[in-house]
Amino acid sequence: MPEEVWVFDVEGTLTTGETWQGVGRWLEQNGRRAAYRRFFLAHLPGAMLAKGGLIDKRRYQNKWMQDLAGLFAGAPEAEVGAMAAWVVDQELWPQQREDVLAELHGGLARGVRVVLASGTYQPVLEAFARRLGPEVEALGTPFVCVDGVCPQNPAGEVNVAAVKARRVREHLGGRAPDRAYGDTASDRYLLELAREAVAVYPDRRLAQLAQERGWRVLSQGSAGGRFG
Repeated sequence: MPEEVWVFDVEGTLTTGETWQGVGRWLEQNGRRAAYRRFFLAHLPGAMLAKGGLIDKRRYQNKWMQDLAGLFAGAPEAEVGAMAAWVVDQELWPQQREDVLAELHGGLARGVRVVLASGTYQPVLEAFARRLGPEVEALGTPFVCVDGVCPQNPAGEVNVAAVKARRVREHLGGRAPDRAYGDTASDRYLLELAREAVAVYPDRRLAQLAQERGWRVLSQGSAGGRFG
């Protein structure tokens, strides 16, 4: 029989931390405060429009992540690695969801193949995966450095929504994961791909979809129950 595969979203699912906030704090503390403040102020109006529903929120979040990576243009790859480790240590790992991580570790103990699939930058996701175990795989937003130096636009296509589902299927050689975990409506594509879907502390739209589909919901007080 083929090995069992579980796929986990990360931000909102395994942690309540957010990469963009961690990257911003790292930049401010490592000689890039002025550059980050200019970036933040330039992008704030769009963020407010997205929050108010006047422009597409997901599309603007993707733009934010891609543009934020541009602040590392010309930086050595080692600096990106240091940033990634710091973001995990200071932002993502301290805000982990222990109940969801307990399921992940339970799967690892049974020999389940675990894949992290997230919109966060690949170096950050790899640093997070290393904290879970050497066998944990990471599939994030590409962050490319050429000959050890970051180009003008180092971030590739943001690994969210339908892109994430497509890349997971490609990563698994065309097979569907046995189980998938996600927390927002944009994760529906990943959850629909899996044989078993788990909605983790779901937002309103995903909670509604979980109820319609009878998916398991994992959140405080849910006891891992199913809708329907």
